[in-house]
Amino acid sequence: MSSPDRILRYVDALREAFDQEMARDPSVFVFGLDVDDYLGIQGSTKGLVDKYGPERVFTTPLSEDAMTGIAIGAAMAGMRPVHVHIRMDFMLLCMNQLINIAAKAHYMWGGQVKVPLVVRSMIGKSWGQGAQHSQGLHSLFMHIPGLKVVAPSNAYDAKGCMLAAIRDDNPVIVMEHRLLYATEAPVPVEPYAVEFGKARICRKGDDVTVVGISNMVMEAIRAAELLAEVGVEAEVIDPVSLVPLDMATIIASANRTKRLLIVDNGWTMCGASAEIAAQAAEACEGLRIRRMGFAPTTCPTAPNLEAGFYPNPGTIASAAWSLARPGTAAWAPSPERTKLAYQVQFKGPF
Repeated sequence: MSSPDRILRYVDALREAFDQEMARDPSVFVFGLDVDDYLGIQGSTKGLVDKYGPERVFTTPLSEDAMTGIAIGAAMAGMRPVHVHIRMDFMLLCMNQLINIAAKAHYMWGGQVKVPLVVRSMIGKSWGQGAQHSQGLHSLFMHIPGLKVVAPSNAYDAKGCMLAAIRDDNPVIVMEHRLLYATEAPVPVEPYAVEFGKARICRKGDDVTVVGISNMVMEAIRAAELLAEVGVEAEVIDPVSLVPLDMATIIASANRTKRLLIVDNGWTMCGASAEIAAQAAEACEGLRIRRMGFAPTTCPTAPNLEAGFYPNPGTIASAAWSLARPGTAAWAPSPERTKLAYQVQFKGPF
């Protein structure tokens, strides 16, 4: 029986996806650094080793390149591995395996080889982890044919996207923002798949289109609520998957509002926001566009610098206002009302 009103945390939705799919399909296994630790990657793999044993849930050495090679080989041999890298930054150590082997094998072998590999990776700020542990590098993977990239922003999509990723016969990069783990949403008990390439309109509006990526969906929704109080109705769109990317939904909205703001968890230079902006500009006449994301510098560590580096509901609302109300005085909501969600819900590092 469906239970659409059950509320679940993002991290628990992930764990439920692994549990249900491992129970359904014995070829699924989960491995990576500390997945069998008692904390279980912030709880996302907690209890799985007790239920499915160390043959299907196990930790790995600090050797990302070699472990990715094992994952690819297992996938080619008919298994369905879920490889946990913890932080997206560490995926830089296995780029050759992912880009030249996993992404290309299906093409190079004329469709005879499948690589049903899921790669989990976290992005985002967390307790001042700075330059080498906070990067959103998803646009690097968006650039590579053969890789799918998904960025669930809520618990419902976290479970549905993970189930879809595990069942996909292609390598899928699942981007998880660490500050989303404690957020809650209605999640059905039964297994379900969220289709890739289908964006979701989270809030309707006629004045400006705001596309949020990953955690920025949540902050864009909060910004839209602040904007509504001053008479600006923002339409908020969650792409859900970045490859494949549902530009049709974004273009339809942008054609109606004639104003488009894209808010990313990565650098704007050659980023996901740049791709969305470029495609929208090609398709829409008279469109005003603005992007928000990381400034062209490394991720800072100090909290006061982080506050200026990462978009927040206040800066998003101000940027959307400037698009929707050109020629008027600048506006910004009260700082007391623009705190990020994690400042209330985030429980600390794993």
